[in-house]
Amino acid sequence: MPPQPVLLMTQSLDLGGSERQMTQVARALDPGRYTPHVGCFRLGGVREPELRAAGIPIVQFPVTSFRNLSAVVAARQMRRYLLDHRIRLVHSFDTPSNVFAALWARAARVSTLLTSQRAHRDLVSAPYRRLLRLTDRRAHGIVVNCEFLRRHLVEDERVPAERIHLCYNGVDLEEFHPGPRPVGEGLGIGTICALRPEKGLDILLEAFAALARAYDSPRLTIVGHGPSLGSLQALAHRLGIERRVQFEPGVANVAGWLRAFDIFVLPSRSEAFSNSLMEAMACGCAVVASRVGGNPELVAEDRGLLFAPGDASALEQSLRLLIDRPEVRARLATTGAAFIREYLSLTVSARRMEEIYRFAGVS
Repeated sequence: MPPQPVLLMTQSLDLGGSERQMTQVARALDPGRYTPHVGCFRLGGVREPELRAAGIPIVQFPVTSFRNLSAVVAARQMRRYLLDHRIRLVHSFDTPSNVFAALWARAARVSTLLTSQRAHRDLVSAPYRRLLRLTDRRAHGIVVNCEFLRRHLVEDERVPAERIHLCYNGVDLEEFHPGPRPVGEGLGIGTICALRPEKGLDILLEAFAALARAYDSPRLTIVGHGPSLGSLQALAHRLGIERRVQFEPGVANVAGWLRAFDIFVLPSRSEAFSNSLMEAMACGCAVVASRVGGNPELVAEDRGLLFAPGDASALEQSLRLLIDRPEVRARLATTGAAFIREYLSLTVSARRMEEIYRFAGVS
């Protein structure tokens, strides 16, 4: 049987966990079974050249709003594209593409529509949440990236459990792996994430301020961009730690930063299954994460440290432990990297996604 064409969709091809995971899945699907196509609302972004270099066709469905004619025009383009390329399965990876695909891919009579839920729905607006409940009814299945989100959909959104498919994110081990740490720069503490309130970076700054009064060497690096940048910089100034905190813009290639960190911190107030946390573990960081969402599925006692969300004092104590006891730091880094290699590689994730596609009727 020839490879089956499938269309994977996100709103954009820029930085972001959904965009990255969609790109990785598209590149890792078995070419003997599937021919991936990628659809988006906006061209450009760091993922586009990566996809084109892999020879994956990209099609733009130029939706600017669901309230104007652009959605209708894009829907017609999608219908024609699906027919021309004989695409039987459409898989959307984020909220806007979920809504678009549920409304228009089904109208085009695609045989299988899969949507994705990759974050708690408390983070989306009420209108979008109502639309997502519509997509739940129209989709043939929903792919989640952690057990926490499976429970959320079943218990809070009343989605039938048999329609939910669990596929953990995967890490590209050729890109994310342990490497030599920078020499002579002291202990490095860092994080990489979108700078938004739910990421809890104010808690990280408060914990680091307490550390800075007791230790001379650690520095903190925050890599990312987002609406909270100005308020976080102002907080660092008020806490008197601006000289020891480095803010860096978000980049597509984060592995170099991760290999520069000894300790990676994810202090989120809300989280699903964090790509950054997985990649930090793969790169040999000792990790500290808040006990929310899918974090405990990644960080067990022998793979890192967990603390209560919003508790700066508990985070400070975890960091003190890793600073004072380098043997603990090294052990957690080693076991965390081994866990990612064995269970959460990109290859493992792609094979699981292929199982879901076959179960959904495309083989």
